Amino acid sequence: MSRRALALLVLTAPVLLITLDMTVLGAALPAISEDLRPGAATQLWIVDVYSFVLAGLLVVAGSLGDRIGRRRLLLIGTAAFGVASIAAAFAPSAGALVAARALLGLGGATLMPSTLSLIKTVFPEPGARRRAIGVWAAMFSGGAAAGPVIGGWLLEHFWWGSVFLVNVPVCVALLVLGPVLLPESRDPHPGRFDLPSAALALAAMLPVVYAVKSVATDGFSTTGLAAAVVGLAAGAVFVRRQRTLPDPLIDLTLFSRRAFSVSVATNLLCVFALVGLLVLVPQYLQLAVGMSPLTAALWMLPGSLAGVVGALVAARLARRFAVRRIVVVGLTVAAAGFASLGVLGLGAGPVAAVVGMAVAGLAVATVETLTTDLVLESAPTDRAGAASAISETGFELGGALGVAVLGSVSAAVYRAGLPAGTPGSTLGGTIVAGGDAVAAGAAFTTALAVAGLVAGVVVAYAAWQARFLRPVEEESVAPTSAVAHC
Repeated sequence: MSRRALALLVLTAPVLLITLDMTVLGAALPAISEDLRPGAATQLWIVDVYSFVLAGLLVVAGSLGDRIGRRRLLLIGTAAFGVASIAAAFAPSAGALVAARALLGLGGATLMPSTLSLIKTVFPEPGARRRAIGVWAAMFSGGAAAGPVIGGWLLEHFWWGSVFLVNVPVCVALLVLGPVLLPESRDPHPGRFDLPSAALALAAMLPVVYAVKSVATDGFSTTGLAAAVVGLAAGAVFVRRQRTLPDPLIDLTLFSRRAFSVSVATNLLCVFALVGLLVLVPQYLQLAVGMSPLTAALWMLPGSLAGVVGALVAARLARRFAVRRIVVVGLTVAAAGFASLGVLGLGAGPVAAVVGMAVAGLAVATVETLTTDLVLESAPTDRAGAASAISETGFELGGALGVAVLGSVSAAVYRAGLPAGTPGSTLGGTIVAGGDAVAAGAAFTTALAVAGLVAGVVVAYAAWQARFLRPVEEESVAPTSAVAHC
Protein backbone atom coordinates (compact mmCIF):
# COMPACT_ATOMS: atom_id res chain seq x y z
CA MET A 1 0.00 0.00 0.00
CA SER A 2 1.40 3.40 -1.01
CA ARG A 3 2.13 6.15 1.46
CA ARG A 4 -0.70 8.27 0.07
CA ALA A 5 -3.16 5.40 0.44
CA LEU A 6 -2.09 5.00 4.07
CA ALA A 7 -2.49 8.75 4.58
CA LEU A 8 -6.02 8.54 3.19
CA LEU A 9 -6.78 5.69 5.56
CA VAL A 10 -5.66 7.91 8.45
CA LEU A 11 -7.76 10.82 7.17
CA THR A 12 -10.91 8.71 7.02
CA ALA A 13 -10.54 7.61 10.65
CA PRO A 14 -11.91 10.90 12.08
CA VAL A 15 -14.98 10.54 9.84
CA LEU A 16 -15.59 7.12 11.36
CA LEU A 17 -15.18 8.58 14.85
CA ILE A 18 -17.75 11.31 14.31
CA THR A 19 -20.26 9.09 12.51
CA LEU A 20 -20.09 6.39 15.16
CA ASP A 21 -20.52 8.97 17.91
CA MET A 22 -23.61 10.34 16.17
CA THR A 23 -25.26 6.94 15.62
CA VAL A 24 -24.48 4.84 18.70
CA LEU A 25 -25.81 7.31 21.28
CA GLY A 26 -29.43 6.67 20.31
CA ALA A 27 -29.07 2.98 21.11
CA ALA A 28 -27.45 3.75 24.47
CA LEU A 29 -29.92 6.39 25.67
CA PRO A 30 -32.34 4.00 27.41
CA ALA A 31 -29.51 2.44 29.44
CA ILE A 32 -28.04 5.87 30.22
CA SER A 33 -31.44 7.09 31.42
CA GLU A 34 -31.87 4.07 33.66
CA ASP A 35 -28.39 4.38 35.19
CA LEU A 36 -27.84 8.15 35.51
CA ARG A 37 -31.51 9.20 35.88
CA PRO A 38 -31.26 12.51 33.98
CA GLY A 39 -34.24 14.83 33.93
CA ALA A 40 -35.98 15.55 30.63
CA ALA A 41 -33.97 18.75 30.06
CA THR A 42 -30.65 17.10 30.98
CA GLN A 43 -31.32 14.15 28.68
CA LEU A 44 -31.96 16.60 25.86
CA TRP A 45 -28.61 18.27 26.58
CA ILE A 46 -26.85 14.88 26.52
CA VAL A 47 -28.09 14.47 22.96
CA ASP A 48 -27.83 18.06 21.71
CA VAL A 49 -24.75 19.60 23.35
CA TYR A 50 -22.46 17.72 20.95
CA SER A 51 -24.03 19.25 17.85
CA PHE A 52 -24.30 22.69 19.50
CA VAL A 53 -20.57 22.86 20.21
CA LEU A 54 -19.64 21.22 16.90
CA ALA A 55 -21.70 23.64 14.80
CA GLY A 56 -20.61 26.66 16.82
CA LEU A 57 -16.89 25.98 16.52
CA LEU A 58 -16.54 24.66 12.95
CA VAL A 59 -15.84 28.03 11.33
CA VAL A 60 -13.43 29.06 14.09
CA ALA A 61 -11.62 25.71 13.96
CA GLY A 62 -11.25 25.79 10.18
CA SER A 63 -9.73 29.24 10.22
CA LEU A 64 -7.49 28.30 13.15
CA GLY A 65 -6.18 25.27 11.25
CA ASP A 66 -5.23 27.50 8.32
CA ARG A 67 -3.13 29.53 10.77
CA ILE A 68 -1.51 27.03 13.17
CA GLY A 69 -1.37 24.02 10.85
CA ARG A 70 -4.10 21.58 9.84
CA ARG A 71 -2.25 18.47 10.94
CA ARG A 72 -1.48 20.02 14.31
CA LEU A 73 -5.13 20.95 14.83
CA LEU A 74 -6.24 17.47 13.73
CA LEU A 75 -3.98 15.81 16.30
CA ILE A 76 -5.03 18.21 19.07
CA GLY A 77 -8.66 17.50 18.27
CA THR A 78 -8.06 13.75 18.18
CA ALA A 79 -6.48 13.83 21.63
CA ALA A 80 -9.43 15.86 22.95
CA PHE A 81 -11.86 13.42 21.35
CA GLY A 82 -10.13 10.44 22.95
CA VAL A 83 -10.04 12.01 26.41
CA ALA A 84 -13.68 13.04 26.09
CA SER A 85 -14.67 9.51 25.04
CA ILE A 86 -13.08 8.05 28.19
CA ALA A 87 -14.73 10.73 30.33
CA ALA A 88 -18.11 9.99 28.75
CA ALA A 89 -17.73 6.24 29.21
CA PHE A 90 -17.11 6.57 32.95
CA ALA A 91 -19.29 9.63 33.63
CA PRO A 92 -20.59 9.33 37.22
CA SER A 93 -23.53 11.66 36.66
CA ALA A 94 -25.70 13.08 33.92
CA GLY A 95 -24.01 16.48 34.31
CA ALA A 96 -20.58 14.93 33.82
CA LEU A 97 -21.83 13.19 30.68
CA VAL A 98 -23.10 16.50 29.30
CA ALA A 99 -19.66 18.04 29.89
CA ALA A 100 -17.94 15.10 28.20
CA ARG A 101 -20.26 15.35 25.21
CA ALA A 102 -19.43 19.06 24.94
CA LEU A 103 -15.71 18.19 24.81
CA LEU A 104 -16.51 15.59 22.13
CA GLY A 105 -18.13 18.37 20.10
CA LEU A 106 -15.04 20.54 20.51
CA GLY A 107 -12.83 17.72 19.26
CA GLY A 108 -15.21 16.96 16.40
CA ALA A 109 -15.16 20.59 15.25
CA THR A 110 -11.40 20.37 14.68
CA LEU A 111 -11.49 17.01 12.89
CA MET A 112 -13.72 17.54 9.87
CA PRO A 113 -12.22 20.74 8.35
CA SER A 114 -8.73 19.41 8.98
CA THR A 115 -9.32 16.10 7.18
CA LEU A 116 -10.85 17.72 4.10
CA SER A 117 -8.17 20.38 3.76
CA LEU A 118 -5.40 17.80 4.25
CA ILE A 119 -6.94 15.67 1.48
CA LYS A 120 -6.42 18.65 -0.84
CA THR A 121 -2.76 18.77 0.27
CA VAL A 122 -2.09 15.03 -0.06
CA PHE A 123 -4.00 14.69 -3.35
CA PRO A 124 -3.42 17.89 -5.38
CA GLU A 125 -4.38 16.24 -8.70
CA PRO A 126 -8.12 16.75 -9.44
CA GLY A 127 -8.84 13.12 -10.31
CA ALA A 128 -6.97 11.69 -7.33
CA ARG A 129 -8.54 14.25 -4.99
CA ARG A 130 -12.05 13.39 -6.22
CA ARG A 131 -11.44 9.67 -5.64
CA ALA A 132 -10.06 10.41 -2.17
CA ILE A 133 -13.13 12.47 -1.29
CA GLY A 134 -15.25 9.56 -2.51
CA VAL A 135 -13.55 7.26 -0.01
CA TRP A 136 -13.88 9.96 2.67
CA ALA A 137 -17.60 10.34 1.96
CA ALA A 138 -18.13 6.56 1.81
CA MET A 139 -16.87 6.35 5.38
CA PHE A 140 -19.83 8.49 6.45
CA SER A 141 -22.32 6.01 5.04
CA GLY A 142 -20.30 3.04 6.25
CA GLY A 143 -20.10 4.47 9.75
CA ALA A 144 -23.81 5.24 9.74
CA ALA A 145 -24.51 1.63 8.77
CA ALA A 146 -22.14 0.15 11.33
CA GLY A 147 -23.02 2.47 14.23
CA PRO A 148 -26.42 1.07 15.24
CA VAL A 149 -25.25 -2.52 14.76
CA ILE A 150 -22.04 -1.99 16.78
CA GLY A 151 -24.00 -0.10 19.44
CA GLY A 152 -26.60 -2.86 19.69
CA TRP A 153 -23.95 -5.57 20.03
CA LEU A 154 -21.96 -3.65 22.64
CA LEU A 155 -25.06 -2.97 24.72
CA GLU A 156 -25.96 -6.65 24.68
CA HIS A 157 -22.53 -7.59 26.09
CA PHE A 158 -21.24 -4.58 28.05
CA TRP A 159 -22.43 -1.45 29.88
CA TRP A 160 -23.52 1.74 28.09
CA GLY A 161 -20.09 3.37 28.43
CA SER A 162 -18.66 0.86 25.95
CA VAL A 163 -20.26 2.77 23.06
CA PHE A 164 -17.91 5.67 23.83
CA LEU A 165 -14.81 3.58 24.51
CA VAL A 166 -14.96 2.18 20.97
CA ASN A 167 -13.56 5.58 19.87
CA VAL A 168 -10.36 5.26 21.89
CA PRO A 169 -8.41 2.71 19.74
CA VAL A 170 -9.14 4.78 16.63
CA CYS A 171 -7.88 7.94 18.38
CA VAL A 172 -4.69 6.19 19.53
CA ALA A 173 -3.99 4.88 16.01
CA LEU A 174 -4.53 8.34 14.55
CA LEU A 175 -2.20 9.97 17.08
CA VAL A 176 0.53 7.42 16.32
CA LEU A 177 0.22 7.36 12.52
CA GLY A 178 -0.82 10.97 11.84
CA PRO A 179 2.60 12.60 12.50
CA VAL A 180 4.29 9.98 10.31
CA LEU A 181 1.94 9.86 7.31
CA LEU A 182 0.33 13.29 7.13
CA PRO A 183 2.12 16.41 5.89
CA GLU A 184 1.70 19.71 7.68
CA SER A 185 -0.02 22.48 5.76
CA ARG A 186 -1.07 26.00 6.65
CA ASP A 187 -1.62 29.43 5.22
CA PRO A 188 1.90 30.87 4.74
CA HIS A 189 0.58 34.41 5.34
CA PRO A 190 -2.34 33.91 7.73
CA GLY A 191 -2.56 37.39 9.20
CA ARG A 192 -3.91 38.15 12.65
CA PHE A 193 -6.48 35.84 14.24
CA ASP A 194 -9.45 38.07 15.07
CA LEU A 195 -10.91 37.09 18.44
CA PRO A 196 -14.02 39.30 18.11
CA SER A 197 -14.86 37.52 14.86
CA ALA A 198 -14.50 34.14 16.59
CA ALA A 199 -16.82 35.32 19.36
CA LEU A 200 -19.34 36.60 16.81
CA ALA A 201 -19.24 33.29 14.93
CA LEU A 202 -20.14 31.47 18.15
CA ALA A 203 -22.78 34.08 19.00
CA ALA A 204 -24.35 33.52 15.58
CA MET A 205 -24.22 29.73 15.31
CA LEU A 206 -25.12 28.62 18.83
CA PRO A 207 -28.44 30.53 19.14
CA VAL A 208 -29.51 29.59 15.61
CA VAL A 209 -28.85 25.89 16.17
CA TYR A 210 -30.58 26.12 19.55
CA ALA A 211 -33.61 27.78 17.92
CA VAL A 212 -33.82 25.09 15.24
CA LYS A 213 -33.62 22.28 17.77
CA SER A 214 -36.12 24.05 20.02
CA VAL A 215 -38.64 24.05 17.18
CA ALA A 216 -37.96 20.36 16.58
CA THR A 217 -38.63 19.38 20.19
CA ASP A 218 -41.10 21.95 21.57
CA GLY A 219 -42.54 23.70 18.53
CA PHE A 220 -42.45 27.46 18.08
CA SER A 221 -41.83 29.36 21.30
CA THR A 222 -40.82 32.81 22.48
CA THR A 223 -37.45 31.48 23.67
CA GLY A 224 -36.71 29.83 20.34
CA LEU A 225 -37.72 32.95 18.41
CA ALA A 226 -35.56 35.16 20.63
CA ALA A 227 -32.57 32.84 20.13
CA ALA A 228 -33.04 32.96 16.36
CA VAL A 229 -33.18 36.77 16.38
CA VAL A 230 -30.03 37.01 18.52
CA GLY A 231 -28.18 34.54 16.29
CA LEU A 232 -29.19 36.23 13.04
CA ALA A 233 -28.26 39.65 14.42
CA ALA A 234 -24.84 38.37 15.49
CA GLY A 235 -24.45 36.78 12.06
CA ALA A 236 -25.17 40.10 10.36
CA VAL A 237 -22.53 41.84 12.49
CA PHE A 238 -20.10 39.00 11.77
CA VAL A 239 -20.56 39.36 8.00
CA ARG A 240 -20.13 43.14 8.16
CA ARG A 241 -16.93 42.75 10.19
CA GLN A 242 -15.47 40.19 7.74
CA ARG A 243 -15.94 42.66 4.89
CA THR A 244 -13.87 45.33 6.65
CA LEU A 245 -11.00 43.25 8.09
CA PRO A 246 -7.70 42.93 6.22
CA ASP A 247 -7.42 39.34 7.53
CA PRO A 248 -11.00 38.04 7.87
CA LEU A 249 -11.88 34.84 9.67
CA ILE A 250 -13.86 33.81 6.56
CA ASP A 251 -13.12 34.98 3.04
CA LEU A 252 -16.64 35.95 1.94
CA THR A 253 -15.49 36.33 -1.66
CA LEU A 254 -15.66 32.53 -1.83
CA PHE A 255 -19.45 32.86 -2.06
CA SER A 256 -19.11 34.87 -5.26
CA ARG A 257 -17.92 31.69 -6.94
CA ARG A 258 -20.89 29.66 -8.19
CA ALA A 259 -19.04 26.38 -7.77
CA PHE A 260 -18.62 27.15 -4.08
CA SER A 261 -21.96 28.74 -3.20
CA VAL A 262 -24.13 26.34 -5.21
CA SER A 263 -22.23 23.34 -3.83
CA VAL A 264 -22.67 24.47 -0.22
CA ALA A 265 -26.38 25.11 -0.82
CA THR A 266 -26.79 21.73 -2.51
CA ASN A 267 -25.16 19.91 0.40
CA LEU A 268 -27.32 21.77 2.93
CA LEU A 269 -30.55 20.88 1.12
CA CYS A 270 -29.56 17.23 0.62
CA VAL A 271 -28.67 16.79 4.28
CA PHE A 272 -31.91 18.58 5.24
CA ALA A 273 -33.91 15.86 3.51
CA LEU A 274 -31.73 12.88 4.37
CA VAL A 275 -31.17 13.53 8.08
CA GLY A 276 -34.76 14.63 8.67
CA LEU A 277 -36.09 11.37 7.26
CA LEU A 278 -33.39 9.24 8.93
CA VAL A 279 -34.86 10.37 12.25
CA LEU A 280 -38.41 9.44 11.20
CA VAL A 281 -37.94 6.15 9.32
CA PRO A 282 -36.46 4.18 12.28
CA GLN A 283 -39.41 5.32 14.42
CA TYR A 284 -41.75 4.04 11.73
CA LEU A 285 -39.98 0.69 11.54
CA GLN A 286 -39.82 0.21 15.32
CA LEU A 287 -43.06 1.72 16.59
CA ALA A 288 -45.46 1.53 13.64
CA VAL A 289 -44.25 -1.74 12.08
CA GLY A 290 -43.12 -3.33 15.37
CA MET A 291 -39.46 -4.18 14.66
CA SER A 292 -36.79 -4.40 17.36
CA PRO A 293 -34.06 -1.70 17.30
CA LEU A 294 -31.49 -4.13 15.90
CA THR A 295 -33.87 -5.45 13.25
CA ALA A 296 -34.76 -1.91 12.23
CA ALA A 297 -31.04 -1.06 11.98
CA LEU A 298 -30.53 -4.04 9.66
CA TRP A 299 -33.46 -2.91 7.51
CA MET A 300 -31.77 0.49 7.20
CA LEU A 301 -28.50 -1.09 6.03
CA PRO A 302 -29.37 -1.05 2.29
CA GLY A 303 -29.63 2.74 2.34
CA SER A 304 -26.29 3.15 4.10
CA LEU A 305 -24.56 0.65 1.82
CA ALA A 306 -26.05 2.38 -1.22
CA GLY A 307 -24.46 5.56 0.08
CA VAL A 308 -21.07 3.84 0.19
CA VAL A 309 -21.49 2.75 -3.43
CA GLY A 310 -22.61 6.20 -4.54
CA ALA A 311 -19.61 7.90 -2.96
CA LEU A 312 -17.17 5.43 -4.48
CA VAL A 313 -18.54 5.58 -8.06
CA ALA A 314 -18.80 9.39 -8.15
CA ALA A 315 -15.24 9.94 -9.37
CA ARG A 316 -15.62 7.31 -12.08
CA LEU A 317 -18.82 8.93 -13.33
CA ALA A 318 -17.10 12.34 -13.35
CA ARG A 319 -14.52 10.99 -15.80
CA ARG A 320 -17.26 10.24 -18.34
CA PHE A 321 -19.87 12.95 -17.77
CA ALA A 322 -19.93 16.64 -16.89
CA VAL A 323 -20.10 17.17 -13.12
CA ARG A 324 -23.05 19.54 -13.45
CA ARG A 325 -25.04 16.91 -15.35
CA ILE A 326 -24.28 14.23 -12.76
CA VAL A 327 -25.32 16.54 -9.93
CA VAL A 328 -28.60 17.57 -11.58
CA VAL A 329 -29.52 14.00 -12.52
CA GLY A 330 -28.45 12.70 -9.12
CA LEU A 331 -30.56 15.26 -7.29
CA THR A 332 -33.54 14.45 -9.50
CA VAL A 333 -33.19 10.75 -8.67
CA ALA A 334 -32.81 11.60 -4.96
CA ALA A 335 -35.95 13.74 -5.07
CA ALA A 336 -37.86 10.84 -6.61
CA GLY A 337 -36.51 8.48 -3.95
CA PHE A 338 -37.59 10.73 -1.09
CA ALA A 339 -40.98 11.50 -2.67
CA SER A 340 -41.63 7.77 -3.19
CA LEU A 341 -42.20 7.54 0.57
CA GLY A 342 -45.53 9.14 -0.25
CA VAL A 343 -46.82 5.70 -1.28
CA LEU A 344 -46.78 4.77 2.42
CA GLY A 345 -49.92 6.86 2.75
CA LEU A 346 -51.55 4.60 0.16
CA GLY A 347 -50.93 1.45 2.15
CA ALA A 348 -47.43 0.42 1.03
CA GLY A 349 -45.31 -1.46 3.56
CA PRO A 350 -41.82 -0.98 4.99
CA VAL A 351 -40.12 -2.31 1.85
CA ALA A 352 -41.24 0.84 0.03
CA ALA A 353 -39.65 3.05 2.69
CA VAL A 354 -36.37 1.12 2.63
CA VAL A 355 -36.17 1.11 -1.19
CA GLY A 356 -36.96 4.82 -1.40
CA MET A 357 -34.29 5.67 1.17
CA ALA A 358 -31.75 3.42 -0.59
CA VAL A 359 -32.34 5.12 -3.95
CA ALA A 360 -32.07 8.54 -2.33
CA GLY A 361 -28.98 7.52 -0.33
CA LEU A 362 -27.20 6.31 -3.48
CA ALA A 363 -27.92 9.54 -5.36
CA VAL A 364 -27.20 11.92 -2.46
CA ALA A 365 -23.82 10.30 -1.73
CA THR A 366 -22.82 10.60 -5.39
CA VAL A 367 -23.84 14.26 -5.51
CA GLU A 368 -22.24 15.25 -2.21
CA THR A 369 -18.92 13.65 -3.14
CA LEU A 370 -18.74 15.83 -6.24
CA THR A 371 -20.00 19.03 -4.62
CA THR A 372 -17.60 18.62 -1.70
CA ASP A 373 -14.78 18.28 -4.23
CA LEU A 374 -15.99 21.49 -5.92
CA VAL A 375 -15.86 23.31 -2.57
CA LEU A 376 -12.20 22.36 -2.15
CA GLU A 377 -11.35 23.01 -5.78
CA SER A 378 -12.85 26.49 -5.75
CA ALA A 379 -11.02 27.59 -2.58
CA PRO A 380 -7.39 28.76 -2.56
CA THR A 381 -5.09 26.24 -0.89
CA ASP A 382 -4.23 28.68 1.89
CA ARG A 383 -7.96 28.97 2.74
CA ALA A 384 -8.79 25.26 2.46
CA GLY A 385 -9.51 24.89 6.18
CA ALA A 386 -11.97 27.80 6.30
CA ALA A 387 -13.68 26.62 3.10
CA SER A 388 -14.01 23.10 4.49
CA ALA A 389 -15.44 24.52 7.71
CA ILE A 390 -18.09 26.46 5.78
CA SER A 391 -19.02 23.29 3.94
CA GLU A 392 -19.27 21.31 7.17
CA THR A 393 -21.32 24.10 8.77
CA GLY A 394 -23.74 23.76 5.87
CA PHE A 395 -24.02 20.05 6.61
CA GLU A 396 -24.68 20.72 10.30
CA LEU A 397 -27.28 23.40 9.64
CA GLY A 398 -28.94 21.25 7.00
CA GLY A 399 -29.25 18.35 9.42
CA ALA A 400 -30.59 20.53 12.23
CA LEU A 401 -33.10 22.21 9.93
CA GLY A 402 -34.19 18.86 8.50
CA VAL A 403 -34.91 17.44 11.94
CA ALA A 404 -36.77 20.60 12.96
CA VAL A 405 -38.82 21.23 9.83
CA LEU A 406 -39.62 17.66 8.78
CA GLY A 407 -40.12 16.74 12.44
CA SER A 408 -42.59 19.60 12.88
CA VAL A 409 -44.43 18.73 9.65
CA SER A 410 -44.73 15.07 10.59
CA ALA A 411 -45.82 15.94 14.15
CA ALA A 412 -48.58 18.21 12.85
CA VAL A 413 -49.83 15.59 10.39
CA TYR A 414 -49.62 12.89 13.06
CA ARG A 415 -51.68 14.86 15.56
CA ALA A 416 -54.26 15.72 12.88
CA GLY A 417 -54.62 12.03 11.98
CA LEU A 418 -55.21 10.75 15.53
CA PRO A 419 -58.74 9.89 16.63
CA ALA A 420 -60.22 12.43 19.04
CA GLY A 421 -59.18 11.88 22.63
CA THR A 422 -56.03 9.85 21.80
CA PRO A 423 -53.32 10.65 24.40
CA GLY A 424 -49.80 11.73 23.52
CA SER A 425 -48.44 14.10 20.90
CA THR A 426 -45.85 11.64 19.53
CA LEU A 427 -46.09 8.02 18.45
CA GLY A 428 -43.96 6.86 21.37
CA GLY A 429 -45.96 9.01 23.79
CA THR A 430 -49.25 7.61 22.54
CA ILE A 431 -48.08 4.01 22.94
CA VAL A 432 -46.66 4.63 26.44
CA ALA A 433 -49.91 6.33 27.48
CA GLY A 434 -51.91 3.28 26.41
CA GLY A 435 -53.50 4.83 23.33
CA ASP A 436 -54.71 2.93 20.27
CA ALA A 437 -51.40 1.67 18.83
CA VAL A 438 -52.95 0.68 15.49
CA ALA A 439 -54.53 4.08 14.91
CA ALA A 440 -51.35 5.82 16.08
CA GLY A 441 -49.21 3.71 13.74
CA ALA A 442 -51.47 4.55 10.81
CA ALA A 443 -51.33 8.26 11.63
CA PHE A 444 -47.52 8.20 11.87
CA THR A 445 -47.27 6.32 8.57
CA THR A 446 -49.26 9.08 6.90
CA ALA A 447 -47.06 11.69 8.59
CA LEU A 448 -43.90 9.98 7.26
CA ALA A 449 -45.43 9.89 3.77
CA VAL A 450 -46.05 13.65 3.87
CA ALA A 451 -42.53 14.32 5.21
CA GLY A 452 -41.13 12.27 2.32
CA LEU A 453 -43.06 14.36 -0.20
CA VAL A 454 -41.80 17.59 1.41
CA ALA A 455 -38.22 16.29 1.31
CA GLY A 456 -38.69 15.37 -2.35
CA VAL A 457 -39.82 18.92 -3.18
CA VAL A 458 -36.82 20.42 -1.35
CA VAL A 459 -34.34 18.23 -3.22
CA ALA A 460 -36.13 18.90 -6.52
CA TYR A 461 -35.45 22.60 -5.87
CA ALA A 462 -31.81 21.69 -5.19
CA ALA A 463 -31.73 20.01 -8.61
CA TRP A 464 -33.08 23.18 -10.23
CA GLN A 465 -30.53 25.48 -8.61
CA ALA A 466 -27.70 23.03 -9.39
CA ARG A 467 -28.16 23.95 -13.07
CA PHE A 468 -26.05 27.02 -12.29
CA LEU A 469 -22.98 24.99 -11.39
CA ARG A 470 -20.02 25.46 -13.65
CA PRO A 471 -16.43 24.16 -13.57
CA VAL A 472 -14.03 26.24 -11.50
CA GLU A 473 -11.73 26.83 -14.46
CA GLU A 474 -14.64 28.35 -16.42
CA GLU A 475 -15.49 30.68 -13.54
CA SER A 476 -11.95 31.99 -13.46
CA VAL A 477 -12.27 33.25 -17.04
CA ALA A 478 -16.01 33.87 -17.46
CA PRO A 479 -17.92 36.85 -16.12
CA THR A 480 -20.37 36.14 -13.32
CA SER A 481 -23.29 37.34 -15.44
CA ALA A 482 -22.72 34.45 -17.82
CA VAL A 483 -23.66 31.96 -15.14
CA ALA A 484 -27.34 32.42 -15.88
CA HIS A 485 -26.76 31.08 -19.41
CA CYS A 486 -24.98 27.89 -18.40
